[in-house]
Amino acid sequence: MNGLRLGYGTNGLTDLRLEDALALLADLGYDGVGLTLDHMHLDPLAPDVFTRTTRTARQLARLGLGVTVETGARYVLDPRRKHGPSLLEDDPDDRWARIRLLIRAIRIAAELGAHAVHCFSGALPAGLGEAEGFVRLGEALAPVLEAAEEAGVPLAVEPEPGHLLATLADFHRLARGLGHPAPLGLTLDIGHCQCLEPAPVADCVREAGPWLRHVQIEDMRRGVHEHLPFGEGEIDFPPVLRALADTGYRGLTVVELPRHSHAGPALAARSLGFLRNGGTR
Repeated sequence: MNGLRLGYGTNGLTDLRLEDALALLADLGYDGVGLTLDHMHLDPLAPDVFTRTTRTARQLARLGLGVTVETGARYVLDPRRKHGPSLLEDDPDDRWARIRLLIRAIRIAAELGAHAVHCFSGALPAGLGEAEGFVRLGEALAPVLEAAEEAGVPLAVEPEPGHLLATLADFHRLARGLGHPAPLGLTLDIGHCQCLEPAPVADCVREAGPWLRHVQIEDMRRGVHEHLPFGEGEIDFPPVLRALADTGYRGLTVVELPRHSHAGPALAARSLGFLRNGGTR
């Protein structure tokens, strides 16, 4: 499809062993995988994580799959708080737990030959102002960006509904505040654009083009943050896919269906056919 490199997220294949998930995607004809670091696949906190990383890197190379490392596991750091702790926590020790995870993710990504590491800001804590939140976020990202620069792996921050950094405008605010550091890039989730961006989705893609380091894609409805299989939401995909191809982006465009693992293999096959057909329903 117009030179796009297509992948599927392992957070939508959690009922499969990682080795089986990768083999499935290669057999279907995907170009790569969005690999979420989590306990059921590649656990970033496991004592043997780098041994397993080496084994995974060999399988990826054998299968000819590219990879992006994603850090959106819901409970990998705290079994009681979804996506907690974040980079914005009031407790510095909690913030450092997330910082250390991201730095480890960069090390893993470098071992895998990944083209980016994805992350997000987290929600603004109660009582913390927005301006103070962006200062705190920039301070928390500083050691992560330093690690990313040393490893040669871009950090791709995702605007996430309900988070401090929720829109493209928020990403640009962060980038300006940090002085546009070279390792800082953008994860653009196509569904999120439909959910809350004021501009049409294809226009969002064109605006994001210079900063794209990772793309996630799924269907979605306006004002409802629910990742949907293609054809079940409101997005008109042909102009979106054309806009994405026109940006010259050559990283992975990864199908993101984290709530559909029960049907993961079938949806992976169906999604690839949809995207290869230019996004026509």
